[in-house]
Amino acid sequence: MTAMDGRVCRGRTNYLNGLSAEDSVARAYAATGAEVQHHRWRGISGEVDLIVRQGPDLVFIEVKRAKDFARAAQRITRQQMQRIQRAATEYIAGEPDGLLTQIRFDVALVDAHGETDILENVVLH
Repeated sequence: MTAMDGRVCRGRTNYLNGLSAEDSVARAYAATGAEVQHHRWRGISGEVDLIVRQGPDLVFIEVKRAKDFARAAQRITRQQMQRIQRAATEYIAGEPDGLLTQIRFDVALVDAHGETDILENVVLH
């Protein structure tokens, strides 16, 4: 196997692991009665991993997967959260209540065993 083949294989594995993590997080929200609106919604400002409606709230979720929760949490950057906030503003422009829509930003951490830890109402300054 060449170095390029190895990179392609790792990239494909990471992509599939990411999809699996997002699916497990979507199931965790659905188990609480939330309705999944979108997987990997993409706007001009960027992509949001998951968007769910939970009661009156529209929840924008960044999913991070790593060997353990601590490592997953370390992968969250201020720039990512700002991108998600900009994308959320785009998204809610199409909602009936527009900018008055109740929203929340969550981070869902997924470990190597597929366990999830959902951090609600995350704000990074």
